[in-house]
Amino acid sequence: MNIALGESGLLLGLLGAWAGAAVLALGIVRKRPTMLRAGHSYVWLVLAGAVVATFAMQRALITHDFTLRYVDGNDSTFTPLLYRVTAMWSDLAGSILLWSLVLAGYLVAMHLRYRRRSSEPVVAWAKVTGYVIAGFFFALMLSVSNPFARVNGAVPTQGPGPDPLLQDRVLVAFHPPMLYLGLVGFTVPFCFAIATLATGRVGDAWLLETRRWAIFAWACLSAGLVLGMWWSYQVLGWGGYWSWDPVENSALLPWLTATAFIHSAMVQQRRAMLRVWNSSLLLATFSLTILGTFFTRSGVLVSVHSFTVGGGVGPALLGFFGVTVAVGVVLLAWRGDRLHTPGSITSALSREGALLANNLLFGAFAFVVLLGTVFPLLVEAVNGSSLTVGGPFFDTMTMPIVLCLLFLMAVAPLLPWQRSSGELLRQRLLWPAAAAVAALSACVISGLRGLWPLVVFALGAFAGTSALRRLYAHLRAGGGRALAGRSGGGMVVHLGVVVLAVAFAASHAYEHQTQLTLSPGKPASFQGHVLVLRGVRSVTSPGRSSLVATIDVDGSAYHPAVEQFALSNQAVGSPAIRSGPAEDIYLSLASVPGTGKTPVALNVIIEPLVMWLWVGGLLMVAGGLLALWPRPSPKKLARSEAAGAAGPGERAGALGDRDGAPVRQPVGATVGPNLDDAS
Repeated sequence: MNIALGESGLLLGLLGAWAGAAVLALGIVRKRPTMLRAGHSYVWLVLAGAVVATFAMQRALITHDFTLRYVDGNDSTFTPLLYRVTAMWSDLAGSILLWSLVLAGYLVAMHLRYRRRSSEPVVAWAKVTGYVIAGFFFALMLSVSNPFARVNGAVPTQGPGPDPLLQDRVLVAFHPPMLYLGLVGFTVPFCFAIATLATGRVGDAWLLETRRWAIFAWACLSAGLVLGMWWSYQVLGWGGYWSWDPVENSALLPWLTATAFIHSAMVQQRRAMLRVWNSSLLLATFSLTILGTFFTRSGVLVSVHSFTVGGGVGPALLGFFGVTVAVGVVLLAWRGDRLHTPGSITSALSREGALLANNLLFGAFAFVVLLGTVFPLLVEAVNGSSLTVGGPFFDTMTMPIVLCLLFLMAVAPLLPWQRSSGELLRQRLLWPAAAAVAALSACVISGLRGLWPLVVFALGAFAGTSALRRLYAHLRAGGGRALAGRSGGGMVVHLGVVVLAVAFAASHAYEHQTQLTLSPGKPASFQGHVLVLRGVRSVTSPGRSSLVATIDVDGSAYHPAVEQFALSNQAVGSPAIRSGPAEDIYLSLASVPGTGKTPVALNVIIEPLVMWLWVGGLLMVAGGLLALWPRPSPKKLARSEAAGAAGPGERAGALGDRDGAPVRQPVGATVGPNLDDAS
């Protein structure tokens, strides 16, 4: 029953997507309102198909229906209910089913959001594009990656269960769905970019539609990335959280280009510039999500995050990526003359000048990450050699970019549009610069050394004080509601980035680790901490057994363990971590110990400020959500914009201009004071 129900759902979703695209396209071309209305309604069939297929898969996993090949490979009678549910996205075919479900949800959300504007060509062609993308993924599942394929031969009575690493923390229930909400969410801005290029309606109005979708997807992807870092830190036992793994990089790449778009879109909205660049960023962001999907599911990259490879999924995804890029390039070339704008950046000391520099840096960041990820594949394809590009390459190449971005984060929000002066800039950056000097002096006096971390700390204080200064001005002028909107939310995001960057630099530069062999009752010291082994005990539960060590660290009990799952030969370490504002104490067993009073080989890692990584990530997500919150009243916006640009003690012009005169707006640009212009 589950097989028939699941395949029926996939077929329903495929037919709904294909029929919706065809009927809607014909209705647009022939200008028939009846066909237009019918074409829009097919989105419910797409959603119904995805929901039915998901229900069938979950029912099969929960009831241990081993007639399905997917259940046979990812479920067992020992698997707890939570991990049976999450097994749907623990392997290749099920992850594509989750992708399709999220995509169907976005298409319905887009339909509901624009149901009163469904006859507009841009909206209609955007939905056609969405149907085509959904049709590809449903076709993929009905052909080379069928999650409802039947087991050949006799039906088994037991399966191996999910990968042991996917049964050790509840984060498996949150990290992948949030990641998919972010990655799949960029489909909506992509659809509008394709629609505006196809129809030739390349004015600035569509930007207001796409930017909010992009911010929501960006916030979800940020949450997914941070949760992935936390999961890696909690589960893998190596004490790290980011290793520049190829699959990590695949999720980071669209985040970088989406961040660039969110910033550069303000220049188009206020100055009617960078239309070609913004369209290119939207096309690139979606294309990179497809490329990352190919990396994860084709087997071309070796990674702890990769899925089991099967069938022709890799070639299909690579072909879809090629078509996406080709269509985007052709449309950009076709509409290039309409995208051209006469505006230009008249001064480097202006908001638009800083945002352009910001975009160039994000572009360079994305290029470095893409090059380091793809280069080993190119070398292997050319001469068959095996090459690894590791963390040292990425750290060396990206650190200067990160430092420049931190500097721009401090400067850009305080610059006015069009022009500025050295005197104004000095006045607005006085307190941030003083905070940077104070932070650097305090670090040196306290004995901290190392060029890169000290520069990060100083620039973090510089950018953080700049963001706090602007937030204070907003709060003073407009109260708590001034945090709503893209300006207040953007400053909260900046604070989150600063906190995360400082924590990242501190945990990398000042980490201490060693391996100790502890005998029962005999204390050992490391970095001022006293460790005492109390013993090792065996713990057995259905489907797994664990050897748990009890270790006192400064009088507090830690319990690092090694777990063995009944149907797996893989032993999985379970580290013990105690987090604090100043440092984390991280203990993991270096080998499988014996029970009782035997010696234990223990990895000990002391990492400063790791907890602030998660705080910084939370601030980033919160800032993204605040940016989507309804804005304050126009009167409060005007006061807050003026106060936020000028700051305490400065005479505020209408839009933060040096002499108090309002900035001249080009035709089509947003008119009036706007809090959404913070970088």
